[in-house]
Parts: sequence; C-alpha cells; structure tokens
Amino acid sequence: MSNKTPSDEHTSPDTGADGAEEIPETLEQKTAEDTEIPQELNLEQTLFKLEQAELTAQKHKDDLLRVQAEMQNLRRRVEKDVEKAHKYGQERFSAELLQVMDNLERALDAAADNEDDIVKAIHEGVDLTLKSFIDCFKKFNIVAVDPLGEPFDPQLHQAMSIQENPEVEPNTVIAVMQKGYTLHGRVIRPAMVLVSK
Repeated sequence: MSNKTPSDEHTSPDTGADGAEEIPETLEQKTAEDTEIPQELNLEQTLFKLEQAELTAQKHKDDLLRVQAEMQNLRRRVEKDVEKAHKYGQERFSAELLQVMDNLERALDAAADNEDDIVKAIHEGVDLTLKSFIDCFKKFNIVAVDPLGEPFDPQLHQAMSIQENPEVEPNTVIAVMQKGYTLHGRVIRPAMVLVSK
C-alpha cells in the first residue's frame, strides 16, 4: 500500500502538471533578468560618454596645436623684429652722420686746387677723416649711392630736374647733386640727381 495521503495526490508546488519537478529560479537568474535592460542602457551611456570624451580630447588637441603654431609664429615675428632693430636701430643716427660726411666732402672739394701749404695740410687731415668715416660706414653696412651714368631708379634716386641730352639714353642720370645712402639695403637718403629726357 501507498503511504501517500490524499493531500499528497494533489499537485505540489514543487511539481508541474505532468509531475516533473520544477526548479525554483535562483537569485542569479533573477538578478540577470532584472539587470539585463539597465546593463544595455549602461553600455549605451558609457559609449556615449566615451565618444564625448574623444571629441573633447580631439578639441583640446586641436587647441594645443593651434596655440603651439601661434607661439612659433610669434617667436619668429619677435626674432625678425629684434633682427630689424639691430639692423636698422642706428638709422636715424646714420642719417644725421650723412650731413657730416657731406660737409667733409665739400671741404675737400673747396681745398682741392689750393697751393697754400696750410690749406694742403688741412686738406690731408680732412681726407683722412673722410676715409675713416667711409670705413666706419662700411662696418655698419652704410653704402653710398652715386648713380652717375646709371638708369634712373625712383626707389634709390630723387629726380631734381629733367634735361634733354642727346648724348645719353633717355631716363639716365647725367649729374649727381647729392649722393644717397642705404643701410642694409634700405634707403636712408635717396640720391638727388639730374635725369636725361
């Protein structure tokens, strides 16, 4: 005989309708099902945040490269300005010295044909002073512009007058009234000239 009671014949909570035993859901299975959707959302949020972080990093990298380029350009500009200051810093001083040079040349011209011994001695002294000035000018790249017989160049010469002269080509310098000067290739005083028509 069977030891089953009538209440045992009913389906127990641990068995199914076919009598197979049902396994209760474990805590791990419930947790996996409960958190499955939030994990997907969490992955999407993480990917979004990663994408935003990459964009921000790229923007900062671009900003850094731009700042480095600007700094390099600024450094070059400052170096050029310093170089120009060294080259052309004495421009005003040089322009003032040109008057002294002109006066020495005039003194030499005035005393050139004089036979007096005192005047000859003065002439020699002024000539030596002028040569010293010329050597000093060479050291500082101050170059005289004496364009007699050359074509007229408006960047280096200043035409004081135009005169017809069939012996030379038109637009040629036929007389120099005052020499010009350049400092490192930059005109500090144009040559005053007479130009052929």
